[in-house]
Amino acid sequence: MLSFKHLSNSLFLVLFFSAVAYGQPLASSSELMTEAAQQKKQLKSSTLFHSYPIRNVGPVIQGGRVTDIDVHPSNPNTYYVAYASGGVFKTTNNGASFEPVFDGNDALGVGNISVSSANPDIVWVGSGENNSSRSSYAGAGIFKSMDAGKTWQHMGLRHSQHMGRIVSHPTDPNTAWVASLGALYSHNSERGLYKTSDGGQTWRKTLFVNDSTGVIDIAIHPKNPNILWATSWERSRWAWNFKGNGVGTGIWKSEDGGETWARSMQGFPSGAHVGRIGLAVAHSNPDIVYAILDNQEEVRIDLPQQQPARGLTVAQIRGMNSTQFQNIENSALESFLRDNRYPAKYTASSVKRSVSRGEFKISEIADYLGDGTTPTFRTTIKGAEVYRSDDGGTSWKKTHEPRIDALYNTFGYYFGEIRVSPDNENEIYILGVPLLRSTDGGKLFDQIDNVQVDEYGNRVHVDHQALWINPSNTNHIILGNDGGLYVTWDRGTNWTHYNNKPVGQFYTVNVDMATPYNIYGGMQDNGVYFGSSRSIPNRSPHWEPISGGDGMHVVPDPRNNKIVISGSQFGSYSRYDLEKGTRRSITPAAEIGKARHRYNWNTPVIQSPHNPDIIYMGSQYFMRSLNQGDDFEILSADLTKNRRQGNVPFSSITTISESPQAFGTIWVGTDDGNIHLTQDAGKTWTNVYGSLPADLWVAKIQASPHENGTAFVALTGYRYDDFRAYLYRTTDFGRTWTSVVGDMPNEATNIVIQDRVNPDLLFAGTDHGSYASMNGGTNWHPLSGMPNVASYDMVVHSRENDLVIGTHGRSIFILDVKPLQRVTRDKLNDSILVWEPEQMRRMPNWGTPRAAIYSTPAPSPEMPIMYYTGTGGAAKLKISNEDGSFVHESTLDTRKGFSMYNWDLKGITASKSNYAAIGNYTLEMTIGGKTATTKISLVR
Repeated sequence: MLSFKHLSNSLFLVLFFSAVAYGQPLASSSELMTEAAQQKKQLKSSTLFHSYPIRNVGPVIQGGRVTDIDVHPSNPNTYYVAYASGGVFKTTNNGASFEPVFDGNDALGVGNISVSSANPDIVWVGSGENNSSRSSYAGAGIFKSMDAGKTWQHMGLRHSQHMGRIVSHPTDPNTAWVASLGALYSHNSERGLYKTSDGGQTWRKTLFVNDSTGVIDIAIHPKNPNILWATSWERSRWAWNFKGNGVGTGIWKSEDGGETWARSMQGFPSGAHVGRIGLAVAHSNPDIVYAILDNQEEVRIDLPQQQPARGLTVAQIRGMNSTQFQNIENSALESFLRDNRYPAKYTASSVKRSVSRGEFKISEIADYLGDGTTPTFRTTIKGAEVYRSDDGGTSWKKTHEPRIDALYNTFGYYFGEIRVSPDNENEIYILGVPLLRSTDGGKLFDQIDNVQVDEYGNRVHVDHQALWINPSNTNHIILGNDGGLYVTWDRGTNWTHYNNKPVGQFYTVNVDMATPYNIYGGMQDNGVYFGSSRSIPNRSPHWEPISGGDGMHVVPDPRNNKIVISGSQFGSYSRYDLEKGTRRSITPAAEIGKARHRYNWNTPVIQSPHNPDIIYMGSQYFMRSLNQGDDFEILSADLTKNRRQGNVPFSSITTISESPQAFGTIWVGTDDGNIHLTQDAGKTWTNVYGSLPADLWVAKIQASPHENGTAFVALTGYRYDDFRAYLYRTTDFGRTWTSVVGDMPNEATNIVIQDRVNPDLLFAGTDHGSYASMNGGTNWHPLSGMPNVASYDMVVHSRENDLVIGTHGRSIFILDVKPLQRVTRDKLNDSILVWEPEQMRRMPNWGTPRAAIYSTPAPSPEMPIMYYTGTGGAAKLKISNEDGSFVHESTLDTRKGFSMYNWDLKGITASKSNYAAIGNYTLEMTIGGKTATTKISLVR
């Protein structure tokens, strides 16, 4: 995570009202979301890819952001883990293995999960992450399983979007309470606290503050379920600003089972600076309730008196006239420039020369570093604070005198969890960047997560989100954070990382030209990794890290994959020599006298398809390097709308694409709704956004691999809570744009790309899945081998013709698109095609029984054979050898689309128990009077 600069209320109001001027679309209605979910189900039932093979290649070593954990009340070996954007996983063997149990539902972003104590087969899931982060996806409401996660039923509250907490009644399985945060990027009234008394058939909103204040947490009295506490949280996010505090935030108490609520704030802070609040009740003494607060109140910190600075200071530079500046000894000026990390191109002699020529002023040299004054104090915020009530929440008192430094920093909105040990009301755990424990009721805290967990030297990951303490054995704790799942059996002295689930939140993917090729990708809070395209999760060697932070774009050199450009958030990029273990920062710094670079959270860095030494990068400017990043030159004016900035960098370049057909034809998109095109390598630029929906975030541009002047663009309204699909194509250099959304459901769109072989073949990624179109965007088909997970980035390998998909929650998938490339538009509806399977080795032990000691028979061989039919229906399949002495026949009931037939290598006209011999065979498939053939080979 990256800290945010605290904004004054006046600036917030300016930003709030400027939303209207930005042309913000209206938030999607619940009807639109319901319609999209129904349309998605219909498309999945008729997709051409119903049996198309797709494989997950991991990685698993890094984990992914856990949002909640809940455990079977009487069997701690069975528990559920909810991921921010990866669904729900279940284990029945204490974490040795996990299975996804939520994949078929409308949204895989999860805020909370609750296993009913009254009936552990009842599991509630609140979709929509409760952390109001950049990639916190809107959910689809409340879901319920009556069979321990095998099947799920949607139970309403679809437009609540983000769920803070679900609490199940301890004895009545039909009663539950839900804390709803509401929409993230817009204000709506479908937020607050909801209660059901009929198992979710109906819901009543019993607590509502206003349309920008939702409910984030609920706690229930362990002995009297009529007593509950809840916390409301006022927060608003825009693409350019985040406000995580307000007067609507507070603590509430109910004594009638959540029917009515009253504020419970005596002794607790109140006002506009009150941020997110988390709650925990001491089971050993329920009169004791703890609250952790994100306190955004500014405080003044006096700085120690500084010693006189050696050498030149910023203040001295600022006070000089031209003659004095030119008379500075070069050695002193050079030391000043290097000590203050001015870009290397600024030397003493070059700076003096620029000043004398009037290229920039002396004052601008000082401005480059700040105001040049010597501060005696600075302001910060109070940050994380712990409060305790000894009278059931009637009154509160802060537990500690010293500040809890570095737990929240300035982004407490990302945390807000506190736990009490079930057997000791004075032992509490608070979750933030580190994990802290107090054994004296919150007076003092110790860090318990700085522990090595594997042979690679990795320690427990930071940014903690969920924690469960075993009530029967409080030494046993399960922890979830941005790095996945951890378990301790000794109260935090040692931890084990359960990194056995492919739940990486990828922002980008790329590939190299090795054999087999490697995949590279940047992940949310887990850096940049690379691994083999043949990886099998939990079986292959682990992927290897390249760089840390929030991993973003990765550019491996196609000539030498030991040279890789990669980096993290807000444009922090370096070039790595993986063989030598060296790195060189390549991020262009601002020029003296010029505006600072505005780097996007996911700053684009790409390689020219015409020359791998040429690197393109964007801030508000388009920049080019001719030497792999050693030097960059700015080749544009500001290409954004230059909107007013809040505490989130905005008005920045988000995507760059150069035509493979023409060097210097380059498309550039921005987060504030501009698309610029240059056809002369950056000398001149034209804004071609034209009639596209105003002010939307340009998520991805791809210049067509087939035609110069053709490009595809995905726009996203996600940051306006506009979940409509926006996909377009131009064939005339952006003069006109045509929608290629076709029959795609309304899901926020992240990417659309055209296949490099078949121009009618398109692939698209949305916030809820991956799609392919075989007819240029008229009809879209979900890739049914994938869950409904956000799909961020895609690339088709230029040699292998594999589609590599980077998902934001379930790591990376690969599918072979060579069969798709053969099914051109004219073959979609009346063709039958069969693909030649890979050669298979004939094993001499086929059919040989296993030794009697084994209870299961030896596995039977199978040869997968892919075929496509444009009509579906009854099909005849026949396999014969060269002299016709061995024949296999079968009748198939086929569906339109791609299917697999698994031949068991046995015949039916000879001995049914005999396997086919080494040799060549011919397969014939006939349907509707049409026949397709292919060859099959069994080799020694």
